[in-house]
Amino acid sequence: MSESFRAVLIEEVEGKPKAGFKQLTLADLPQHDVLVEVAYSTVNYKDGLALTGGRIARKLPLVAGIDLAGTVVESQSPDWKKGDRVLVNGYGLSETQSGGYTRFQRLKSDWLVQVPDNFSLSQAMAIGTAGYTAMLCVMALEDAGLVKDDRPEALPVLVTGAAGGVGSVAIALLASRGFKVAAATGRPETHDYLRSLGASDFIDRAELAAKGPPMAKERWAAVVDSVGGQTLATAISQTQYGGWVAACGMAGGNDVPSSVFPFILRNVSLLGIDSVMAPAHRRRRAWWQLAKGLPLDKLDAMTEVKPLSAIFDLAPQILAGKIRGRVVIDVNA
Repeated sequence: MSESFRAVLIEEVEGKPKAGFKQLTLADLPQHDVLVEVAYSTVNYKDGLALTGGRIARKLPLVAGIDLAGTVVESQSPDWKKGDRVLVNGYGLSETQSGGYTRFQRLKSDWLVQVPDNFSLSQAMAIGTAGYTAMLCVMALEDAGLVKDDRPEALPVLVTGAAGGVGSVAIALLASRGFKVAAATGRPETHDYLRSLGASDFIDRAELAAKGPPMAKERWAAVVDSVGGQTLATAISQTQYGGWVAACGMAGGNDVPSSVFPFILRNVSLLGIDSVMAPAHRRRRAWWQLAKGLPLDKLDAMTEVKPLSAIFDLAPQILAGKIRGRVVIDVNA
């Protein structure tokens, strides 16, 4: 297999990272123990940063793309055989390891997760890091003690960044579990879309982005936050006594301008969610839960497929918050 194939490579040009299309061969790939023929990848916020010159890639040159799904072609590991359908999220792809924007990739066998039987490879990437992270958030909330409350006065679960990838999947997962869901978004035109995923209430993201008191009126039973910054601080201040906030993103800032009041006086718990280096057993559990509990009709409704050739148009769009739901990348188109 000596023919060349197209990939998106990040290289250092005049002291700065620069991404572009380049022809590679298998000899250019890392010397890991499993060779995968990649079918699909995705576009995440981190991908947008990497493709527009952000300092995400720290070991150059490398192939961009933090997600991939494909089929094993060769394996030196007893855990995987030719023909297995696999996916990878995180583990430093597009940061310190070559990632998914390529037809072929060599990967460490420990990184691979089997694609659940009820997902196509395209659907696995419609979930991708964003959906897998949303599942980790929901798992963390439920492990901490969040349960469905059917009382009319029960507070909803707030999802910030609702129209994005993490938010869209989180809403679908929470609604399918019977939770009331409030969606925070700055795009009123997405309300019908979010309602179709299961959101029943809406809040303008500008309300959450405004600085308020360290403890405000209790509005949320729990929170899935993919924004960070003041949005996270406001959400914490509005969480009910004994509630939980799962924080997984920092597009709105990496600080938390809050105080200890909600944590001490209201017993609110802040749950940090890492999807990049999460242990294998938790990854497998997350994907098993996704296969069991994510409605495929809602997944398909939030997904569009774009060719790899469009990737440099998509990158600034996701950074500007103009992409709704999930975009799957066909790496061979």
